[in-house]
Amino acid sequence: MEKQEANSKLQERKMVGRLLLFPLPVQGHINPMLQLANILYSRGFNITIIHTFFNSPNISNYPHFTFEAISKESITGFPTIPGGAAKVIHLNKVCFEPFHDCVERLLSNSSADDRILCLITDALLYFTQDVAEVLKLPRIVLRTSSLAAFHVLYLHPTLLHKGYLSVQDSNSEAPVPEAEPLKVKDISQTYQIEGEDLGMMIAGMMTGTKAASAIVWNTFEELEQSVLPTIQQNFPIPSFTIGPFHKYFTASASSLLEQDKTAISWLDMQAPLSVLYVSFGSVALIDKSEFFEMAWALANSKQKFLWVVRPGVIRGSEWLESFPDGLQEAVSERGHIVKWAPQQEVLAHPATACFWSHCGWNSTLESICEGVPMICSPSFGDQPTNARYVEAVWKVGLVLENGIKREEIERAIRRVMIDQEGKEMRMRMSCLKKKVNLCLMEGGSSYKSLEGLVNFILSL
Repeated sequence: MEKQEANSKLQERKMVGRLLLFPLPVQGHINPMLQLANILYSRGFNITIIHTFFNSPNISNYPHFTFEAISKESITGFPTIPGGAAKVIHLNKVCFEPFHDCVERLLSNSSADDRILCLITDALLYFTQDVAEVLKLPRIVLRTSSLAAFHVLYLHPTLLHKGYLSVQDSNSEAPVPEAEPLKVKDISQTYQIEGEDLGMMIAGMMTGTKAASAIVWNTFEELEQSVLPTIQQNFPIPSFTIGPFHKYFTASASSLLEQDKTAISWLDMQAPLSVLYVSFGSVALIDKSEFFEMAWALANSKQKFLWVVRPGVIRGSEWLESFPDGLQEAVSERGHIVKWAPQQEVLAHPATACFWSHCGWNSTLESICEGVPMICSPSFGDQPTNARYVEAVWKVGLVLENGIKREEIERAIRRVMIDQEGKEMRMRMSCLKKKVNLCLMEGGSSYKSLEGLVNFILSL
């Protein structure tokens, strides 16, 4: 029913111009870009998605969009390049010419009644600012992280100069006054050592963002109102907080991985608020020893659980072949394991009581939108910042401070799913969920911000 209503809304539109969108070819970045595309399509804009051959979207799921692929040669070697920052830098180096040629061709073929109004590109694809300037086309940036995580990246030169990134004790609990409420260990996780590549990537993104015409954020004002003024001061261009994107339209169509619907049928057989949902997203990896610690903790917790074990998530294993027999039996008694799950449906299910997550921004937002408290195991990038805000600012979850240790995991599960502390978290999450619903209603902050974005694009 929800999908039918969404599709009906997509048809109720009056064409007002064409937008060119270019996502970073990674699941966590493709999803919000395609969600944004649907939102803007519903407001009357025609949409062209420019994409790479690597991790290309499923075109059949978007018959209302036009798709343009840039040459295969442009990303040769991208999947095998070690380090996230190095991958991003590689894309920014090799995509300029094919992307420029693609946009130039689209501009030359455009008509007066289907005029191309602007580019909307991922902030990490900062080379697109140069293309926009050469072709005299306005560029709007989409940043797929939280405001807080983006601010921490902005502080990179300061934190580097003050020595936070060279602290020997990567488990330091010392506070970072420049980035409250983060701890030194959060900073060391955020800026995993990737040499000069990391600084180069961040500098490129910041320069490209400052030169853009505007920024679109997948967040809402009430959630990050303490950070927004700082962002607006450091980036004096229009900022549009129109999220959460996925609450406008379902995200399932943009998943690059096949979803196992048995997750929902299994949840249907469980009692309300009885299940722990475990998923570390589409990128994070874990060691075998960590996997076994997780498994024993889940078995010993005495709680029901739905566990997403993505093929390849365990270093050195294809899937579950390294599971010792005794441990597999213990896990099977209470849990259900799938390779991938329809996460939004899982989090919205009445049986789901808690989400143990890596704390990527999409997952964090989805949990907030469904009022589900969190247990946080951040790995890199924006995850440590998101996790610290979940625990210390919004107070709707716990961070596993010492990595994947079964005793600590068991305690965290009890605290969130059984103890009074968890009930209080759920109440605060419920308040945030209500704020989400209000911000999207007519007159709400995200509703008004979207109106502002549409008017801004039409004024370009």
